[in-house]
Amino acid sequence: MSKTQTFENNLQQLTEVIQKMEQQDVGLEESLKLYEQGVKLTRQCQKIIDDAEKKIEKLMEQSSD
Repeated sequence: MSKTQTFENNLQQLTEVIQKMEQQDVGLEESLKLYEQGVKLTRQCQKIIDDAEKKIEKLMEQSSD
């Protein structure tokens, strides 16, 4: 994944993975690869969200000083 990993990029890739998995003609091996990719993308999205929440909390603390 050479692109800069933004939340939006990860979410788009996750949407594509889900669409592929929903196809009836995807075999077991391909389904497992897609599932693994989906888990990885989900974790990356969650990390981006967690980092954003920490930034917001820090900014809120600074603004209350």
